[in-house]
Amino acid sequence: MALLLAGSMWFYVQHVLVGHQETYAAQNGIPRGNLSDLYPRWLGARELLLHHRDPYSPQITREIQIGYWGRALDPTRPTDPKDQAGFAYPAFVVFLLAPTIALPFSVVQTGFRWFLLILTAATVPLWSRALRWCPSVTTTATLIVLTLGSFQAVQGIKVQQLGLLVGGLVAGSAALLAQRRLAFAGVLLAFATIKPQLVLLLLVWLLLWAFSDWRRRRNFVWGFVSTMAILLAAAEYVLPGWVWRFRDAVSAYRQYNDGAESVLDMLITPAGGRPLAGLAVLALAALCWKFRRASADSSAFRFMLALVLAVTVVIVPKAAPYNQVLLLPGILLLVREWGTLWPKSGRMCVIFMICGLLIFWPWLAAVALMIAWLFLPAQSVQNAWAVPLWTILAIPPTVVVLLVSVLGKVANEPLAKQPGPAFDPPSL
Repeated sequence: MALLLAGSMWFYVQHVLVGHQETYAAQNGIPRGNLSDLYPRWLGARELLLHHRDPYSPQITREIQIGYWGRALDPTRPTDPKDQAGFAYPAFVVFLLAPTIALPFSVVQTGFRWFLLILTAATVPLWSRALRWCPSVTTTATLIVLTLGSFQAVQGIKVQQLGLLVGGLVAGSAALLAQRRLAFAGVLLAFATIKPQLVLLLLVWLLLWAFSDWRRRRNFVWGFVSTMAILLAAAEYVLPGWVWRFRDAVSAYRQYNDGAESVLDMLITPAGGRPLAGLAVLALAALCWKFRRASADSSAFRFMLALVLAVTVVIVPKAAPYNQVLLLPGILLLVREWGTLWPKSGRMCVIFMICGLLIFWPWLAAVALMIAWLFLPAQSVQNAWAVPLWTILAIPPTVVVLLVSVLGKVANEPLAKQPGPAFDPPSL
């Protein structure tokens, strides 16, 4: 069943969604180049490290557009994309891409796609280790197939989105925390700051957690701070004053992406979404303070990891589906605890079933479209391209709501546990 769902999603993206986009672009004169989110970062890294050119400059942005879109964008053309595809990343991202800058981009693109595929698959066992869950081999394989076959992962892999790399780094950092290898966990989290908006809340929570028991947890801070210091100093050496250029690039990015709205902004408009996001952060801060002394072995710590990342996806100022890979620990935690979470009352059962339908809808709709492809003209099926995406924006708030339902159980458990085995024994 997992293979069917995953295969249908890849079929939907390749033949229905991409097919619709290609037809629409041809009819409206919209350029289509390599459309790789890696390309702006790769070209910026190559030009900076090999030719000492500023990757944030308008000249580099124009060269990026020629590869990304197929030609430089023309502001006088109303159908041209608004996304300028600029180098809107911290300058130290170039060090991660440095080994690839001497290769043709076609080779880099193919290799990076496979790398993201393998890394995304690895996040399932990494998060299982972080959550101290030891599922069976069959369950693990099923979860990996479903993860790789989710629309969020498929989109990220096809466009080579660095957000999936950040998701892998965060999963690795969490797994190292579970093994009490705090310094290495801090090192990985420092590299994950190539997309600072995705790790800011997590970083604040983990620093609060580390300072709350400085004697035992200080190595996490030293690992993170020392790595960040090296990255920042090296970036300043190769591109003096890059921080201000990065700030201007982020500001420009928000302007040409219509303010880069969050999930909440898109669901209930910015007027309602931003105040609600503020309340969510305040509530999260209160929980972080309550559980700041929780041991890395405790359920409270695992719950906070999942909840902080889920809230991040809800409020981060870009509602891109590939960012939802950070929901994986929350979903795994819910799968693990589902037997104890299932409510007794009929009303709550209905709510839980609705939440499950929202999460599974993209797969169910993709299966329906794949079957329809066998009997209907391709154009008719492509006209229904949006159907599997109907619930995409609702998934992050749904995961947050379900995680909050775990709160009562977590609050009654001790915050610290004696050192034990790497995994909790599986339920029989």
